[in-house]
Amino acid sequence: MALPGISISSAFLFFFLLPSLIQLLEASSFTFNNGFNGKESDLTLQNGATIDNQSGLLKLTNTSYQVTGQAFYSKPIQMFAKDSTPNKTHQVSSFSTSFVFAMVNPRSRPGGYGLAFTISPSAEFPGAEAGHFFGIFNPSNVNNSSNHIFLVEFDTVDGFNETEDNTGNHVGVNFNSVNSTLKKIAGYYGDSNPEEKRYMILDSTDGELICAWIEYDGVEKLLNVTIFPTSLQKKPNKALISRHVDLTSVFNEKMFVGFSASTGKMKSSSHYILGWSFAMDGKARELKFNLLPKLPNQDGTSSLKPQIIALIAGLCALLLTLFVILGYLTLYKRMTKTFEILEDWELDCPHRFKFKDLHTATKGFKDSELIGVGGFGAVYKGVLPSTGCEVAVKKITKNSLQGIRDFAAEVESLGQLRHKNLVNLQGWCKKKNNLIIVYDYIPNGSLDSLIFNPRGNIFLTWERRFNIFKGIAEGLLYLHEEYQQVVIHRDVKSSNVLIDSDMNARLSDFGLARLHDHHGEISHTTGVVGTIGYIAPELARTGKASTATDVFAYGVLLLEVACGKRPIGSGNFILVDWVTECCQMGRLLDVVDPKFGSEFAVEEMELVLKLGLLCSYHKPEARPSMRQVVRYLNGDDLLPVFDGWGTNVESQGEYRLSTRCMEVTSNGTSTSIGAGVSFNSINIGR
Repeated sequence: MALPGISISSAFLFFFLLPSLIQLLEASSFTFNNGFNGKESDLTLQNGATIDNQSGLLKLTNTSYQVTGQAFYSKPIQMFAKDSTPNKTHQVSSFSTSFVFAMVNPRSRPGGYGLAFTISPSAEFPGAEAGHFFGIFNPSNVNNSSNHIFLVEFDTVDGFNETEDNTGNHVGVNFNSVNSTLKKIAGYYGDSNPEEKRYMILDSTDGELICAWIEYDGVEKLLNVTIFPTSLQKKPNKALISRHVDLTSVFNEKMFVGFSASTGKMKSSSHYILGWSFAMDGKARELKFNLLPKLPNQDGTSSLKPQIIALIAGLCALLLTLFVILGYLTLYKRMTKTFEILEDWELDCPHRFKFKDLHTATKGFKDSELIGVGGFGAVYKGVLPSTGCEVAVKKITKNSLQGIRDFAAEVESLGQLRHKNLVNLQGWCKKKNNLIIVYDYIPNGSLDSLIFNPRGNIFLTWERRFNIFKGIAEGLLYLHEEYQQVVIHRDVKSSNVLIDSDMNARLSDFGLARLHDHHGEISHTTGVVGTIGYIAPELARTGKASTATDVFAYGVLLLEVACGKRPIGSGNFILVDWVTECCQMGRLLDVVDPKFGSEFAVEEMELVLKLGLLCSYHKPEARPSMRQVVRYLNGDDLLPVFDGWGTNVESQGEYRLSTRCMEVTSNGTSTSIGAGVSFNSINIGR
């Protein structure tokens, strides 16, 4: 007799498919809480990865040099949500994973390199190398989008040079590469005061058990990464890394999940996984820390004889008195070093130099190494003792509140900026009142010094100056539009443009720069900052900086370098007004730097001078964006047609540009307009 509403064939089909359904659920959700013994068939182990027969502990690598180890769940995971709706694009499903790991260093040498939670199309990586490649990549396939590999790395070595006395100790999110797109110093936010932006560093290299949570919301496309010591027992409310990330182009339909670890040529550690849970479309099961296997030599047992134990106990009691007297200061120093409280701006730039190394590099900040002095402090040339590389070391003036703000702003601004026309920040140092920024050493000095105080036989020809204009424009375009946040420099001027050995421009000095989270966001920072002669009129009136105020300063710089005159001179000389007057009188080329003689391209010179006047126009809405500036300089677009900033006639109307107004005249009527406003099919400005 069949059950009501269920046919015999339907019941048979259900029981026939039941094993496949159970297997599908198991492939997308699993938990290893009390070791991996008996679970060897569920894991694919490669290279140095092993499972201890007694404890069930998963060891990815031992302390040998140049070894890798991988452990992946043996069944592939369906990563994309199935949707029967026609023509609807698949989206990555939500997933969650939690695991407990430990990295134990040899006592006699430094540890490295770390481990990575990995989602990959394959559980095998032929040709992969150790060290910073984590046993996943090699020099020929790193940074290749066809890899389709997602990593969350727990790295303990910063930089490829193992001879540097430098520990990375950071958590990074990587896509198809060993270079982290998102990176934070390893640590966690305490929950005692969630509104207080304080952060506790977690030393991931001392063998402490660390629990990690990696959670991805496929609908919101939100990735959260959280780590904390298992002694905390409870997962912090605030994630270490939280960022919107679209993994659609990274993942294939089916992927393998697991871990990979590696050691280096001179640094090595034992990398352990003690427990692991994973779930698709739901939260992974929380691990019970009391069920995890013990690390070797950390289970409380000992093979020493009782007499030896008693002797050791007696010696410890004897030394305890000395520790009570002297140990307090030592313990306090170690705790403040391990759990140093850092501000948020310090977290995005993990490369922190030791003060003693910078002191040695600059010969004790000796006057003979001084290469520049400003209101912020002094800049010294230095040679790093560990690498022999030349660097510029900026030492912020002591006991200056503004100096501390500028220091924080420059580290935050330059910390993750990477562009060929920006000075590269190498690291920073903060020790008591010593605030130091380390960046690339640029041998030819500033553009200002090469124009007005040239050394030796260096002369900037027009060809070199025109190339420098392009470089500065491309650097500002990156800051304004191409970086993930909008960066307003706020102090664009010739002395903040450095010229490298190839005579390319590198924009520097980000002490006044400010970040904005969204493109198109209006700045709420007030206070007139910058340099006299480069400050836009609206900035002087409102104190609000914007990308348009950077464009104004860039326009003044164009005129300064083309004319060989400073923005403001003796008497009442103002460079922009002088060039404007010459332009109105039809004598624009009279302003050209006389050092050129006739050795310059007339069309390029006219373009630069007119572009300088357009950028430094008094109405911000009439100024071009830096993207437009780049197109003008590259010849992709033509400047608005005008003749000496006077009356111009087009086919259906005419417009007037002057130092005081921008007008459109038609049938005898004048109308003030802004950028992007068209009249009779004539578009002025943007």
